[in-house]
Amino acid sequence: MFFAFFVVNKNNLLYILMKTSNRIIFLAIVCCIFIIFQAYAYLARRRKLNALRKKAELGDAEAQFLLGNAYACGSLGLAKNEAQKAEWYRKAAEQGYARAQFDLGVIYEHGLGLAKNDAEALKWYRKAAEQGNADAQNNLGLMYSKGQGVAKDDIEAVKWYRKAAQQGNALAQSNLGIRYANGQGVAKDETEAVKWFRKAAEQGNTLAQLNLGIMYSLGQGVAKAMEETATWWGKAAEQGNADAQTYLGIMYLLGDGVPRNKRKARFWLNKGAAQGNANAAAALKSL
Repeated sequence: MFFAFFVVNKNNLLYILMKTSNRIIFLAIVCCIFIIFQAYAYLARRRKLNALRKKAELGDAEAQFLLGNAYACGSLGLAKNEAQKAEWYRKAAEQGYARAQFDLGVIYEHGLGLAKNDAEALKWYRKAAEQGNADAQNNLGLMYSKGQGVAKDDIEAVKWYRKAAQQGNALAQSNLGIRYANGQGVAKDETEAVKWFRKAAEQGNTLAQLNLGIMYSLGQGVAKAMEETATWWGKAAEQGNADAQTYLGIMYLLGDGVPRNKRKARFWLNKGAAQGNANAAAALKSL
C-alpha cells in the first residue's frame, strides 16, 4: 500500500513535483542559452568595434566613416555621441571620402554636434557632389535654390538637381520637376515636369506623387485624367501627405474621378484636418 502511493499518475504529489521540476529545468536551460548567446554577441560586437577603431586610428577612411556611423546610431555597443560622430566623419571627409563629406555637410547645415554653419555645409556638399554623390548634389542644389550659404542661383540649382536626378535620386527628380513646372532656372516645360515627377513618384516620393496628381487634374504636360489624379493622390495620402489626403477627400466628396463616397471623404478629410490642413477642416463642415 505504501509503495502504491509513489506510483506516478497525474493525481499524486510525485507527478506534480516532477512536472514542476521539468519546467524549472527547461526554463533554466533556456535562460542559460540566452545568457550564453548574449555574451557571445557582446564579445563579437567588442571584437568588431576594436578592429574597426584600430583601422580608423590608423587612418583608414572607410573605417573612420563607419565608426562615425556607429556613434551616430549607437551601434556596436557605443552610446550615441554627436561630437564623436562629427569628429570621425571629419577625419574621413578630409581624406576625400564622399559619403562622410556629405554627412559632415548635413551636420553643419543642421547644427548636429557642431555649430550650424551654412558656408561649411556648402563646402562639404560641394566636395561630395563633385565626386558624384547624388545626395550631396541634391542638397547643393537646395542651397543654391534657397541662397543658403551662397548667393541664390536658380541655374546652378537646376544644374545640381539634374546631376542627382540622372542618378535616380528621387528628391532631386521631384525638385527638378518643380523647376520645370515653374520655369525656374530652366525654360518652363510641363512635359519635362511630368517626366521627372513620374520618376520620383514611382520611387515613392510623396511630393512628386502629389504634384503628378495635380498635373493630371489640370491636364498640364499630360492629358487630363482624374482617375490618374486619384491614383497618385491616393499613394501620397497613404504615406501621410496632408494635402493629398485633403484633395482625395474632396474628390470622394464630389465624386470627381472616383465614385462619390461620404464615408471615404470623411476618412481622408479627418486625416488631413488632424495634420492641421485648413481646407480639410473647412470641407468637413459640409458633410
